[in-house]
Amino acid sequence: MTDAEQHSAATPSRGRRAARALGATAAVLVVAAGGLGAWYYQRLDHNITTFAAEGIATSRPPAGPAATTGGRPVNVLLLGSDTRDGGNNALGGGDEGVGHSDTAILLHVYADHKHAVGVSIPRDTLVTVPPCRLPSGKWTSTRTNQMFNSAFTVGEFPAGNPACTQNTVETLTGLRVDHTLVVDFKGFAAITSAVGGVDVCVPNNVDSYGIHLTKGRQTVSGPQAVDYVRARHGIGDSSDIGRMRRQQAFMSSLFEKVRAQGFDPGTLLPLADAATRSLTVDPELGSPYKLVEFAQSLRDIKLSDVQFVTVPWRFQGERVAVVEPDASVLWNLLRQDRTLDGRAATAPGTPTPTAPAPGPTPSPDGSPDRTALAVPVTLHNAAKSPGLSGRTATALRGSGYQDVTIGANTPARPTTLIEYAPALRGAADQLARLYPGAELRAAPDTEGLTLTLGQDRADSPDPSATGATALPTGIPTGITENTRPADSDLCSDLSFG
Repeated sequence: MTDAEQHSAATPSRGRRAARALGATAAVLVVAAGGLGAWYYQRLDHNITTFAAEGIATSRPPAGPAATTGGRPVNVLLLGSDTRDGGNNALGGGDEGVGHSDTAILLHVYADHKHAVGVSIPRDTLVTVPPCRLPSGKWTSTRTNQMFNSAFTVGEFPAGNPACTQNTVETLTGLRVDHTLVVDFKGFAAITSAVGGVDVCVPNNVDSYGIHLTKGRQTVSGPQAVDYVRARHGIGDSSDIGRMRRQQAFMSSLFEKVRAQGFDPGTLLPLADAATRSLTVDPELGSPYKLVEFAQSLRDIKLSDVQFVTVPWRFQGERVAVVEPDASVLWNLLRQDRTLDGRAATAPGTPTPTAPAPGPTPSPDGSPDRTALAVPVTLHNAAKSPGLSGRTATALRGSGYQDVTIGANTPARPTTLIEYAPALRGAADQLARLYPGAELRAAPDTEGLTLTLGQDRADSPDPSATGATALPTGIPTGITENTRPADSDLCSDLSFG
């Protein structure tokens, strides 16, 4: 076996990588909660594939805040691989080779384990890809303004690089990813067939790029189900945003279908085989026992207590940019284990979590956190705009920052950068709300916050020049306008444009 094979991001067959992940996750949840016998778990154990832990970053966000009852929120990264390798080209078309993670949902399960929210990340979102491990064991350098789905291809591992995508999501959100699951076209098709099909709604007839779908409500399974979640051209404006809306509706429908079938072992056996054979998971979920334990913690979640939201976004040419401060508010809500409308997500009679989110963070209503305002901020001018540092320091002090130091000018850079000590991600998010579009980067050697003003700030005398000091007083429209309750009608809001 070569070194590259020994250090592959996933071990066994490339055909067992998975593409539309919530389907596989829903299947595993129901199967595991069914309490099947040891003989069955042994069978599942031979199916499960894990990716190597060596590729997971060593500097990571802390775990979420514990509830007074002892429960903690859990963040699960669900990835869809569009690889055409291992026979997947028969479903997805195209040439064989390493795929991208064209579907990515960060599922936040609240500490009460009765509520959840799935955050969709558009594949074309421009993000910072942090250092990631290569097959040789070496690590890449940080890369900025990269398409999100490119992280999965770093190192061109035969089965993709889910650890790199996990690292990228943690860098983007400041949330610790507790588990990662990946599913491919073949696995997704098998799961939908095993449940007897999934109810969907097609907004219009589709006959494009080899995908043929008929308008209206219907039940799809196997290759047709893959076509439904893949379809992009010929619906709405053919953007990935509209496709994500249909995927969210599909996942809701699949989750409800699995729940409705109950827990009869005879019914669940084919579903269990399809689910576990199609999954690649992180090492922490690499056994049937661990999957069971995780699944049983989620069985009380009702469809009406699940929401989907797309990361606040806007088009930037042919790509997608994250909209600030809206995205930072979203991550802050989840770090504080709050619902999308800012409430504590606790079931009736359950004590409200009291532990704070990791690091100082803004309040859910958008008002500044006073602890964050005490964090030292060092300013650097990389905009080559005379006097910008002084004007910015004055504005920051006027916004309540207590310890602002002007540092030396630095080489020119096009965009503003905020570097932060790992424990201060919340404070960095609050500062970023004054500088929409700023890049955030963890810097272990930094004691506080370092604000390097880029050329994008050259024409701005201070943060108030763009109205950035008007911090949100409620939940931003970038969140509210991109939210879809899981129990929405199947035919509602399925297209964009």
